[in-house]
Amino acid sequence: MMASSLLLCPGASRGEHEVHYRYTVLGYVKDAKGAPKRGVPMELVRQKTGFSYLGETDDTGLYVITARIGDESVGEKLSLRAGSRIAMITIRFVPADHLRERGTRVDFLGDRPVESATTFGATLQRFLTR
Repeated sequence: MMASSLLLCPGASRGEHEVHYRYTVLGYVKDAKGAPKRGVPMELVRQKTGFSYLGETDDTGLYVITARIGDESVGEKLSLRAGSRIAMITIRFVPADHLRERGTRVDFLGDRPVESATTFGATLQRFLTR
């Protein structure tokens, strides 16, 4: 019975698995000498709603956090916390583009956050294919 109801409602399964409902923030956390920091707690917070998404760095210092963000959220602010360090991010993407992954890369190098939106796609691709 359930399978037939799913067939009758083909649009019912739309959600975060679709590009236009997610925004991914990823990057590396390293100490001042460039060594990766493993196990750093990460938190991404939507300033508009206060909703937070949690993550943690892996052995290479990499973290990946995906938030539920829709087309209407362009220009909203996010805060990204890596331990006690904080970076502010402005959500940027083309709302009409429902094919390209949306997100940014923010590395924490020592005490300094560095955003590099242009390297987001390549970093995400490396993460997905490892």
